Amino acid sequence: MNEEILDEVQLERTINAHFSVTVDIDSAIVSRVPASRTAQATLFLTKKKQLYLYVDSQSALTLSDVRKIVGRMGLKAEAYLPPKGRPHYFDEVGETKFREIFPGRHNVSEQDIAFYRTLAPYRPALVLISAVLAGEVYQFDPDASTGWRIATKFAYRRIRTS
Repeated sequence: MNEEILDEVQLERTINAHFSVTVDIDSAIVSRVPASRTAQATLFLTKKKQLYLYVDSQSALTLSDVRKIVGRMGLKAEAYLPPKGRPHYFDEVGETKFREIFPGRHNVSEQDIAFYRTLAPYRPALVLISAVLAGEVYQFDPDASTGWRIATKFAYRRIRTS
């Protein structure tokens, strides 16, 4: 029991250090489950009843990798939170990578950088979740036929208010 509390406090401190949000963890739905061969994910509910997914890895992750993890875990993302102090981080990296490939282009649109935005390094990652799609949260399992197995059953759908 004490280890779980210490893990939650450590996670809160890590999130506060890396992202521009303050979270009060109410309960962990799944803690440190495998999300890939090198990544671990923690799904938790805050005291404000918001569901977040925190993903960290031993190796490099990109926004595209995190999107795949979120989808394969059976979750629907509402927002991918950028690093602290850089609210337009994904757009900045996307535009930089786009200009490396196409140095002569001057008018860069959102559609132009959409793919390059997904190449942004994103480790650790914090995702605000809007729904658990089938009422089941999955974890990576290389021995399973699909590569994923049920970690827990959990129903959640965020209802947006004004």
